Amino acid sequence: MTFDRSLKIAPSILSADFANFGKEIEAIEAQGCDWVHVDVMDGHFVPNLTFGPPLCKAIRKHIDTVMDVHLMISPVDPYIEAFAEAGADVLTAHLEAGPHIHRTLQAIRGAGCKAGLALNPGTGVEDIDYLLDMVDLV
Repeated sequence: MTFDRSLKIAPSILSADFANFGKEIEAIEAQGCDWVHVDVMDGHFVPNLTFGPPLCKAIRKHIDTVMDVHLMISPVDPYIEAFAEAGADVLTAHLEAGPHIHRTLQAIRGAGCKAGLALNPGTGVEDIDYLLDMVDLV
């Protein structure tokens, strides 16, 4: 997978018709999206409950671009391998999701994925300065 730091358009499938993920993904890619964004929520780190590795694996075959998986879960580390094996190209974890984010980022890279770092709105961007050399996206 080629990767650069330019602006990407990554529509979330969270607003898709769940009964027609394949057609919904085909439609957004036909309109020129760069990536397909999958919002994974655990009902603990964030209030909503959404998708897991089985859904990512099921939709992977419909994605011709990049599958960008945003892990809004805590803990993250036990699930990295499962999402990587399900076909994620990019795994993004939250700075606030665990005590050792640098280990999480290393594990994401070790699983063969690009590493992303997300911040909750109340977290200052200066809190990630020491991690910038470990991430592919913020």
